[in-house]
Order: sequence, then C-alpha cells, then structure tokens
Amino acid sequence: MNLFDQVSEDIKKAMLAKDRVALDALRGIKKEFLEAKTAKGGDGELHDDQALKILQKMVKQRKESAQMYVDANRQELADNELAQVKVIEQYLPQQMSEQELTAVLEGIIAQVGAAGPQDMGKVMGVATKQLAGKAEGKAISMKVKELLQK
Repeated sequence: MNLFDQVSEDIKKAMLAKDRVALDALRGIKKEFLEAKTAKGGDGELHDDQALKILQKMVKQRKESAQMYVDANRQELADNELAQVKVIEQYLPQQMSEQELTAVLEGIIAQVGAAGPQDMGKVMGVATKQLAGKAEGKAISMKVKELLQK
C-alpha cells in the first residue's frame, strides 16, 4: 500500500475514533497529495519519494508555525501544530541520530575530498541526495559546517 492509500485509510480510522487533531493533519496530507497528483506536468501518479518530500515540507512548515505561535504567546495554537507534526512524522522514515549522521557525513566528506568550509557545496549536494528522508536539511547543513571547520 502506498502512502496515499495509507493516509486515506487512516482518515477513516481517525473519523471513527473522533481524533480531531489526527483527522485535521491527515486531511491536510491528503490535500497536498491530491494537489501533487494533479499538478501540471505530472503523470497523475504520486510516487512515495514525492510523497516523502511533501511530508517533510509539511513537518517543517508546522514546526515553523509552532515557533511563531510560541513567540506570539499563543501556546495552545503551537501545541496544536506540534500535535499535527507527530501525526505527519508517523509516515516518515526514522530520522538518523546525531552520531549516525556524523558518521555518514564524515564518509561523504572523505569521498568528495572536502578540505574546508569552501567545499560545503560539494558535500551538501551529495549529502542531501543520500540522506533524503533520513535527516532534516537544516541538521545536515549544521553538521557539515561543524565538521568542515575542524
């Protein structure tokens, strides 16, 4: 079962369970998936790799929104956004730990022959492709910067 079908099934389950937060999050996911399926230039299909990118984008957006709500002293709205993040993250692959990320990035740095901060672009190009879905881009960027400054 692909992610689109899984989300559709989970919407039914959330409706039966009367889980409002999950239902809102799942409906948002399905909306994004439908828009991607019917987008101009698409083939009418939503492949799981495209779906994962959409989910990662949604998690990032929700986290940024939650931070803005916290800054505006609207904790109840931030809590709702973070609850939706938890629902969305169930469909993403397990994120790498910091130690695993460091080990993989050290290997990539050795592979591309990066010598310092000026080679960050080379490392990031390879790292973002290899680690897609396994780590956030911001975490990868910060760790690469740290490792290249050693």
